[in-house]
Amino acid sequence: MSVTPEHLTIGGRDVALAADRWIAPDHHGVVLLLHGGGQTRHSWQQTGARLAEYGWTSIALDARGHGESGWSADADYSQDAMIADLRAVIATLDEQPVLVGASMGGLTSLLAQGEDPSLARGLVLVDVTPRIEPEGSAEITAFMRSGMEGFDSLDDAAAAVMAYNPHRKRPPRPTGLRKNLRERDGRWYWHWDPEFLDRRGEGRSAEETARELTARANAAARAIRVPALLIRGSESRIVSPEGARELLTLIPHAKFIDVNGAGHMVAGDDNDVFAQGLLGFLDECVSV
Repeated sequence: MSVTPEHLTIGGRDVALAADRWIAPDHHGVVLLLHGGGQTRHSWQQTGARLAEYGWTSIALDARGHGESGWSADADYSQDAMIADLRAVIATLDEQPVLVGASMGGLTSLLAQGEDPSLARGLVLVDVTPRIEPEGSAEITAFMRSGMEGFDSLDDAAAAVMAYNPHRKRPPRPTGLRKNLRERDGRWYWHWDPEFLDRRGEGRSAEETARELTARANAAARAIRVPALLIRGSESRIVSPEGARELLTLIPHAKFIDVNGAGHMVAGDDNDVFAQGLLGFLDECVSV
């Protein structure tokens, strides 16, 4: 039976965060779903509904500066700001959640859990590790910047998505992109704060920022004690096989799933395999 989500507004550190919640009829626990940079909570729609059907109440959040969540007044989109928002959301819950984070959301989850072991009861990283391949990261940034001038139509936006992500089995429906785009003056723009790209790591070189973040993420990974899972897209240009092996060395008890044929957007590229692997991990390693 399909579960219909309800819309919520949850207070972050200093912004209001938009969320969708799927309440499971048979409650096994809460899963928090955190999207990647430039995405919105809508990237988790199929996953949230599927989890609820199998007993996991799920909450998908729009990160600060993304989707329908508030934009930071001082353009603070640092990892510390994202972590503070996550902690504020968890403080509203009656129980420890399982954190499921893709890309940016996964890095936020890894740092938050590693630096506060009492935060969650499980951790799932979706195509993100402390070691990020610079070429893949540059491709994502270029894709995000390419849309900052807007698109003439939803069809043009869909074509840009397909050009960036040829691994997707089905092209995005242009009408479905309305959730991630807003029309202004006859053009369509991605619905996130442009300052998100321009102000992250401000005042430091990209290399310095990357080194500091990698060291911090490595330390956080070593501190993970809760059940953990890495789900990688086999065609990912963000997480290499070497990066995956390094994470599994840092978190020796972690499970690993390599989704054949999927790219960085694993849940969207093959949601059936992704959801099956996630549910198997929750049932075998997290359920009590």
